[in-house]
Amino acid sequence: MTDSTREPASTQGAHPVPPETPQSSVRGPQPAFAPIGSARADDVETIQPFAEAAPAIVRDGRLTSESVLYEIRRVIVGQDEMLERILVALLAGGHLLLEGVPGLAKTLTIRTLADVLDASFKRIQFTPDLVPADLVGTRIYRPDRHTFDTELGPVFANFVLADEINRAPAKVQSALLEVMQERQVTIGPESHPVPRPFLVMATQNPIESEGTYPLPEAQVDRFMMKVIVGYPTAREESVVVERSLRPSAEVLPILTADGLAELQKMTAEVYVDRAIIDYAVALTTATRQPETVGLAKVKPYIAYGASPRGSINLVHAARALAVVRGRRYVIPTDVSELAHDVLRHRLVPSFTALAEEVTADMILDKLIPVVPMPQQSSPEYRAAELSA
Repeated sequence: MTDSTREPASTQGAHPVPPETPQSSVRGPQPAFAPIGSARADDVETIQPFAEAAPAIVRDGRLTSESVLYEIRRVIVGQDEMLERILVALLAGGHLLLEGVPGLAKTLTIRTLADVLDASFKRIQFTPDLVPADLVGTRIYRPDRHTFDTELGPVFANFVLADEINRAPAKVQSALLEVMQERQVTIGPESHPVPRPFLVMATQNPIESEGTYPLPEAQVDRFMMKVIVGYPTAREESVVVERSLRPSAEVLPILTADGLAELQKMTAEVYVDRAIIDYAVALTTATRQPETVGLAKVKPYIAYGASPRGSINLVHAARALAVVRGRRYVIPTDVSELAHDVLRHRLVPSFTALAEEVTADMILDKLIPVVPMPQQSSPEYRAAELSA
């Protein structure tokens, strides 16, 4: 079932402002990354120019990323790392899995992102009684014409929010396999492509086991990153509570679906040195053969290491992170910073690890620092760095 209802206001927030300032009159200093000249986000006149100036915005990936983050932060308090990872997934064209306890604004963040990007958005609330046709669509017989019509499901949108994805059984979760990998849905004899760009963002609650169904490994592997959402700081939570006393802030559309597609093309042109590729492969290999990096004692805690999708997604995500940070080339720290998010859900702990309460993150904490990080020295890298 799809739903357009917003989350309770207690999960909403904005940048800290004096308590006496009403939500509708929040101004503050104009940020350096304002997308349209000196326009303020609260000026009604700037809503139309955003779409008109999209090509100019798209030419600067960092400017666009900061503009998008600025609008999202008018609603969401804190969670800077999560917001950056969402942008990385958007630019790299990968799907995202958010895991955290209830009340951390996971759903609200994704809804706000869809508003900022001005693209088609569908929210699917996963429940135990869902069937695959509720997601992808089905064929309906028309007795008056003696024919079948195809009714497309809610996955046919630019952004699909699979809310609490682990509350539906495996057969429903598996209905997303084809559309996440191949960007199409096969119903009967026909295949139907989904709109481009297409991104699935899923949320799940890790603390409940009753009425939930663990995601199949093949399904989890389709997600580029799994981001763990933590609690806000005391100061951030105070702002959340304060914002809940007022109407939520209105966000402005910064980018269209076509503009996002242009940014994705820009991301695909980011230079990646061969040493970076080898480093990503070495990180992934270490999860399968920890003895190759001198950690044979970690081997009993790993049932299965990361698949080659781990190496692929590390490099693609690193290119997107380079764009977010204003570079046209990837550096080794781009890969290492994303290693936990890209690999944690691809590494399957063994029964020994489960018995000793050793998590995938704890294993990665041991592996990542001991994998040698490359020193960039190739002529192509230096040329890319100088041209940037």
